[in-house]
Amino acid sequence: MNFTRHASAEWKGSGKEGKGHLTTESKALSAEPYDFTKRFEDEKGTNPEELIGAAHAGCYTMQLSFLLGESGYTPDHLETKADVTFNDGEITKIDLHLSGKVPNIKADEFNEIAEKAKNVCPVSKLLNAEITLNSNLDA
Repeated sequence: MNFTRHASAEWKGSGKEGKGHLTTESKALSAEPYDFTKRFEDEKGTNPEELIGAAHAGCYTMQLSFLLGESGYTPDHLETKADVTFNDGEITKIDLHLSGKVPNIKADEFNEIAEKAKNVCPVSKLLNAEITLNSNLDA
C-alpha cells in the first residue's frame, strides 16, 4: 500500500508575535490556529508537539492491534498516551504509555508484541525518513 497525505501550515508575522493556521487534507484540522503561546506557554490550542504525540500514539496503537491479530489475539481495549519532550529547541524523547485488555494473552507475550510494535510503527521510524524541501519565496 502506497499513498501520500497532505497537510499545510500558514504563518504571518514574527515567531513570537505571529499567528498561524494548520490544515489537513481530511479537514480534521481546518485552519486550526497555532502560535507561540499555544506552543510554548499554557494557552489552549494545538501545537506541533501534541500533534506528533497524537500521530505516534495513534499509529503505534493501530500497529499493535495488527500484530496482536497476527498472533491470534483481538484486543478488547488498547490505549496509548504519548508524552513528547521538547528541550532547548528539539524533541528529545517520546514516552509511550500503553494499557490494554487482551483476552487470553500472557503478560510476557503482550509485552513482547508491544515492543515489536514500537520498533515497526511507521511513526516510530519517522526520524529515519528522507526529508525533502521544495521552497518558493513569494515576492
